[in-house]
Amino acid sequence: MDVHWFLPTAGDSHGITSGGQAAATVVTERPPDLDHLALVARAAEKLGFTGVLTPTGTFCEDSWLTTAALLAETRTLRFLVAFRPGLISPTLAAQMASTYQRISGGRLLLNVVTGGEPTEQRRFGDWLDHDQRYARTAEFLTVLRGAWSGAPYDFDGEHYRVAGATTRAAPEPVPPVFFGGSSPAALRVAAAHADTYLTWGEPPAAVAAKLDAVRTLAKEHDRTLTYGIRLHVITRDTAAEAWAQARALIDRIPPAAVAAARERFARTESEGQRRMAALTTGDDLEISPNLWAGFGLVRPGAGTALVGSHAEVAERIAEYRALGIGHVILSGQPHLEEAFCFGEGVLPLLNPEEPQA
Repeated sequence: MDVHWFLPTAGDSHGITSGGQAAATVVTERPPDLDHLALVARAAEKLGFTGVLTPTGTFCEDSWLTTAALLAETRTLRFLVAFRPGLISPTLAAQMASTYQRISGGRLLLNVVTGGEPTEQRRFGDWLDHDQRYARTAEFLTVLRGAWSGAPYDFDGEHYRVAGATTRAAPEPVPPVFFGGSSPAALRVAAAHADTYLTWGEPPAAVAAKLDAVRTLAKEHDRTLTYGIRLHVITRDTAAEAWAQARALIDRIPPAAVAAARERFARTESEGQRRMAALTTGDDLEISPNLWAGFGLVRPGAGTALVGSHAEVAERIAEYRALGIGHVILSGQPHLEEAFCFGEGVLPLLNPEEPQA
C-alpha cells in the first residue's frame, strides 16, 4: 500500500477553519512559504510516505510551481500535483509533465480535478456546466495520452481540436493519472481514462459500492484501475488522546462558520460534496468506527478523519485495503506534527516488513 501525505499550500494551523477554502479570509498560523513547505515535504520523505498531494484552486499556491521548487529539497518523495484540465491546453500539460518527469527523475503523479464550484471555475473564465466539464476532461485525457505516444497525435472533438500534438520526448515513466468524483459522469470518465480512482473517506460499505461501480464500468473498456482514498487523520498513543484532540478541534469552530458552510454546501453542484455534507447531519459525527465527520462541518472537499489509537487507525486502513484501496492520502492539523504522529505510530503497523527511514 502507498501512503501519501498532504502539502498545505494554503497555509497551516492547529484548527480546522484557519486558511484555505474553509475560511472567508485566509488566516493561518503558518503561511505557505517555501521554508515551511520544505519542512513538511522533508518530514514526509523521512517518515516513509510515498508522496504528497498538493491541492489546486485560488485558495492555495500553484501546485506545479510549488512542487517543482521542492524537488531540490527532497530526493525520493513523489509529488501528486493537482490541476484542472479545462484551464490549460492538454498538449501544454503533456509537455509540462514530460519536463517534470525528466528534471525530477520520475517523481510526478497527476491528480486531474475536473472542477470546483461554479464560482471558482468562473474566476478562471470557465462557464461549462457539471457534465460538460467531465466531457471535456475525457477529451483532455485522450489528447494528453496521445501527445505522450511518441508520434504526432490528431484529435477533433467537441472541446478540443489539435493537430500533431506531441512533446520533445515522452515522459519516463508516464505519470499515473489520479482522478476522483462521485457523479455518474465522473465514474464514466474514471473508468475510461484514469489509472487510479480516488474517493473521499466514507464508511467502508459506501466505499465498496463506489469501487464496484467503477470496476463494472472499467470492464466495458477492458481496463483495470487501482484505487485510493482521501482522509484526514488524528492518531495518538491512546484512543482517548485522539478523541480529545478531535473535540478540541470542534471547540475551536465558531457556530457561524458551521452555519455558513451548511449554506454553501446546500448549493453545491458536486455529488461528492453532497455526500460529505450528508455525513455531518446526524446526531453523532462518528459515522463508522473511528471515522469522524468533524472536518466536514466547515471544510469543503474531504470531510472525514480517521480518529483513534495507532492500532485502531491501522485496523481501519486495513479494512479499506481489503476493499481494494491501494493508495491512502492523509492530512492532519497541523501537518508537520500530525505527519510524525502517523508516520511513527501507524506506518510501521501498515508495512511492518518495510524498514522506516
